[in-house]
Amino acid sequence: MTWTETLNLKLCFLNMENLFLMFDVPPTAESLKLDETKWRRLSSSVYENKPLQKCLALAKMMTELNADIYMLCEVGGSESLKNFNELFLGGAYTPVLTEGNSNRNIDVGFLVRRGLPFYFDLQTNKNRLINYLYPHERDSLKTNYPVTTVKGPATSHKFSRDVAELRLFKQNVDRPFLGILLTHLKSRLDPEGIDPSGFERRQAELKTLVEIYKEFETKHPKVPVVVAGDFNGNATIAAPDEEFKPLYTETQLKDVLELAGVSPENRATFYQVRNNTRADGRQIDFCFLNPVAVPFLNAPSASVYRYKDEFGMSLGVPLTFDAKMRLPSDHYPVVFEMTSIPV
Repeated sequence: MTWTETLNLKLCFLNMENLFLMFDVPPTAESLKLDETKWRRLSSSVYENKPLQKCLALAKMMTELNADIYMLCEVGGSESLKNFNELFLGGAYTPVLTEGNSNRNIDVGFLVRRGLPFYFDLQTNKNRLINYLYPHERDSLKTNYPVTTVKGPATSHKFSRDVAELRLFKQNVDRPFLGILLTHLKSRLDPEGIDPSGFERRQAELKTLVEIYKEFETKHPKVPVVVAGDFNGNATIAAPDEEFKPLYTETQLKDVLELAGVSPENRATFYQVRNNTRADGRQIDFCFLNPVAVPFLNAPSASVYRYKDEFGMSLGVPLTFDAKMRLPSDHYPVVFEMTSIPV
């Protein structure tokens, strides 16, 4: 009888909402005692640091969850992730991030608990073409007019951010025991009026994400895979927005909250406040598993975490703009555990 080593992992995905932490001089523990005005003065960066109280609340939540791997969006680069880990989490994690394509300098990255019995490797897809040009750019190509809005080759844009590939392995990087694809798809913002609600660009990014996933699965057919991120839309199996349908027509990926039977009202990861009187909850953040990974999901562990007050009580749904602004992030974490993963 052959003995197979296995591993349990707790994972958490969260959009950190503009986690910029850059300082003119290295901060100290005393910096955490400052008021917000003095905290802001610690940096002269054009990117305003995340409010101190929100950082402290995020750290308290993350310490409570005690995840082994945090999969994060809207991180203001490697420096911000490093500073958050050292200043607020006591250096308990290894920051893992490759800066991507965001014009807002918000990236996707990981925090991996130190001392875990494996190695990891990070690969980026930030230079991957998504086979997409905006309508006016396509018209320019048809008339042989140069497309100057895209860096060469002028045939396609790239991801708005990235699809970061984290591979966990014991000895051989080419033989991972778990793969994680982390992304942050195009938002619904369209300030230039060239792609209503960002639909076409997001659709192209989703299709390319599916391609990357299928390539990984082809190369590693027996490896569990997690596909996580802020999808900026409804990617649920019950009623997916049009751009997300390839998730279900071209793959067998399953949402962990769907697999766990979490009720629709408890799956909301983002709330849109309406007229300061009500809030519409939507799930726009997802963690999908491939068929190989599904048996390792500890279904009862999957949930959307709700932020708590200083007494440990749930803050509830933010019904006003002020209540939403006080949250550590405008997104809620998705948490789940995988058990007995063969390594």
